[in-house]
Amino acid sequence: MAEKIKFHLEYEIKSSTKILFSFLHEPNALAQWFADDVAYKDGIYEFSWDDEQHTAKLISLKENKLVKYKWLDDEPYHFEMEIVQDELTNDVALAITDFAREENLADRKLIWDNQIEYLQGVIGA
Repeated sequence: MAEKIKFHLEYEIKSSTKILFSFLHEPNALAQWFADDVAYKDGIYEFSWDDEQHTAKLISLKENKLVKYKWLDDEPYHFEMEIVQDELTNDVALAITDFAREENLADRKLIWDNQIEYLQGVIGA
């Protein structure tokens, strides 16, 4: 099976880092933009899209800065969402690191574009 390649995306988000951070790790907030439903139990997140479930473990969390999830059904791959704040302007951006097979890369980027658009709508950015 083909290896996945790492890619990075960055989106400007008009929000405070504290509000944005809650939408990156709280199950109820994630369910508003990232997945159709999110369940959390014993350190494991179960993300549901349509009739498909994927489980991930939160492996890194830095308050108001970063969350990193490791897919349990797609090891060794992970995805991370990092809040980047410009020191001069205080502008806030969300940097995404994810992995996709080369033939799926354009689709995966489009999915992130759509998800971030939902996120911006939910937080009123």
